[in-house]
Amino acid sequence: MSEINVTPFVDVMLVLLIIFMVAAPLLTVGVPVDLPRTAAEALPTEQEEPLAVTLTADGRILIQTTETPDSELIPRLRAVAAERRDDKIFLRADGAIPYARVMEVMGALNAGGFRSIGLVTEPGGPRFDGSAASDASGG
Repeated sequence: MSEINVTPFVDVMLVLLIIFMVAAPLLTVGVPVDLPRTAAEALPTEQEEPLAVTLTADGRILIQTTETPDSELIPRLRAVAAERRDDKIFLRADGAIPYARVMEVMGALNAGGFRSIGLVTEPGGPRFDGSAASDASGG
């Protein structure tokens, strides 16, 4: 037989495709934070990978998944801002964090060179227009 059997090759490629399709959504920032709920619409997607700063319930600050002390936050942000084309950054703050602390971190993000700060929330929060929010979890 002088022909190459490509069936096993196609099978392997399909399995790899499925693996990558399942794994791709799991590659987002994985710091557990209890985000507040809101009725705001999602921001449009960006061309660059979004940069996220997380403020955890115990007060730790993480750039992506790297814990950063308060004293090093602005210098690290300036270094990151110098490498990026976009000045957009997302702030993920736990709902238990005091408002003043969130504003302190937002000020540091601004001082670090990021002028467009998006606050990340969970959908399904109160609408304040008399209509009920559509929340499948019931709570």
